[in-house]
Amino acid sequence: MTRRRAVLAALVLGLLTACSTVPTGSPPVQITEAPTRPAGEVGIEPVGPAAGASPEEIVRGFVDAAASSVQRHPVARDHLTPEAAASWSDESGITLVGADYATVTVEEGTVALTGDLVGTVDPRGVFEASAGQPFTHEFTLTEVGGQWRIANPPDGLVMLVPDFERLYDDLAAYFVDPTGQRVVPDRRYLLGGGAQPTTLVQRLLDGPSPALSAGVGNALSGVTLTRAVTVSGATVTVDLAGLDDLPAPQLSTLCAQLVWTLDQLDGVSSVEITSGGDPLPLDGVPTVQRTDDWAGSSPDSVPADAAGHYLDGGRLMTVDGRPAPGPAGEGAYGLASAAVAADARTSALTSMVGVSVSGGTATFLAGEYGRELAPVFTAGRLSVPTVAATRPEYWVVRDETTVVRVPAGGSPQPVNAPTLPQQGRATALQLSPDGVRAALVVGAADGSSLLVGTVVRSDDGPVALRDLREIAPSLTGVTDVAWRDAGTLVVLAAAGGEDGTVPYEVGVDGWGLTEVPTAGLPSQPTAVAAAPGQQPLVSAGGSVWVLAGGTWVTLVRGQQPVPGIEPFYPV
Repeated sequence: MTRRRAVLAALVLGLLTACSTVPTGSPPVQITEAPTRPAGEVGIEPVGPAAGASPEEIVRGFVDAAASSVQRHPVARDHLTPEAAASWSDESGITLVGADYATVTVEEGTVALTGDLVGTVDPRGVFEASAGQPFTHEFTLTEVGGQWRIANPPDGLVMLVPDFERLYDDLAAYFVDPTGQRVVPDRRYLLGGGAQPTTLVQRLLDGPSPALSAGVGNALSGVTLTRAVTVSGATVTVDLAGLDDLPAPQLSTLCAQLVWTLDQLDGVSSVEITSGGDPLPLDGVPTVQRTDDWAGSSPDSVPADAAGHYLDGGRLMTVDGRPAPGPAGEGAYGLASAAVAADARTSALTSMVGVSVSGGTATFLAGEYGRELAPVFTAGRLSVPTVAATRPEYWVVRDETTVVRVPAGGSPQPVNAPTLPQQGRATALQLSPDGVRAALVVGAADGSSLLVGTVVRSDDGPVALRDLREIAPSLTGVTDVAWRDAGTLVVLAAAGGEDGTVPYEVGVDGWGLTEVPTAGLPSQPTAVAAAPGQQPLVSAGGSVWVLAGGTWVTLVRGQQPVPGIEPFYPV
């Protein structure tokens, strides 16, 4: 996962579940909650209310004062009545509002604030995008010593998006997929400063966010910090208690989670994990660890040399413009869509599935790559299939209503998606590179939207797709989706009220929606493909294009466009 600073556009936070600050030089003590906000200042601090300020100026000053890095937000409290200042909590959540908000005096002593609600951040630092509704709050002000003060502040902080971008970092706590093969990013938003490494580790110890918790494991469950995390040069040192009885496989997973999590910090390239001050006793693992030591656990492990594919006239093609080997490349099946699995270690293409359509019937085909495909089942309609990267199986949506997984060599099995029917008709589904999330395009009467859910597996029950939630409510007419990496999606959609379909990138939690340039495309894109470490592909105007340096170019640069549809990358 690439490291990011909070430079996107909608959210933030390492919301404050605790206020205490533990200096990095403090003696060893058990930490039950990590600090989320340093005692000192970070960035530009707001100023208190001016003498004689009007009610509207007091309300605006209160909003500006939320952008403080000082414990308990004393400047914000200066804008409140003494009673409100004593009872108001700045730790119950953050409401994110667009920079262009309005304050209107309704009557003397009453000011209505209205703005675009971007989303909210809970006390764990988990962002939830808003469904497009505005934020409103009617402030009641009274005079205290001849000065207007707010008597009814809203719960938590009301902050403007630019202030979030300035103060908070977009990081991830990494948990582990059910197979133990890959770490899984769980995005959090933390205030910058010296307490951030400790806070980030504590977020990991506290466990995954509610939406992700049923789909991942946590090797650090029950483990505690004994002292604040320290940083010396490019190395972070984490001292933990509760490791004595853990088996070696769990210790290995624990190391992978910590190393991938802390590697995101600016200037950090290595992690030292100790227990009671002593190096972690784990054979084959160096005292100072790097992500290279846990490269196999990357959430974005993909076959580095596996070339992209697309379809042309029912034939399976590779991005060099040549037919794929075997009957699929010869057009024997008249494929309408396909997916290919690869060995992440060798990049060898191992198996494939495809969908052919004839006489109103869609047939799901499966077999070895380059060899004959056999029919598995039929339906009225089948979505583009997707590969479960950590397991030998493919997923597809049947008749826009039922999610089906097809294990290699096995029979199709329904996936329990209890909330999908009430969301609408699913026209596209793609599994994340770590195999724990699924992105869906779901259509309803008011348009098509982008949903993300968590894949939940159990040893003795069916596979489920839970916690489906809309992550980019501002997008309408969503037509396709692909995973650029385990934390980022590429989406084809229209923005609210706009005509035409264009590509966007957005974080898996809905934060950081940005439009991708369309320069070079002959027309609106109709399908998109992406993969970690690869440049996105789209089909547009009946041909396939690749993104290069902010411009879409032909597959073979300088040559004519290659005809084709439905591009994809092997996984």
